[in-house]
Amino acid sequence: MSQLIAAGSASQSKVLSILFVALLGAGVLFLAGHAQSAVLHDAAHDMRHATGFPCH
Repeated sequence: MSQLIAAGSASQSKVLSILFVALLGAGVLFLAGHAQSAVLHDAAHDMRHATGFPCH
């Protein structure tokens, strides 16, 4: 019986993980789709400098 409960809990955890990642991905696509291109460029540019990658 405890194996069934553990299997159900693992299955529920997987579904919640998939749902969370899907919502996160949809949110990123929505924000990127509505942001101005200059804003996205500046964010990527600043991130490159923050992580130490040269970009010029």
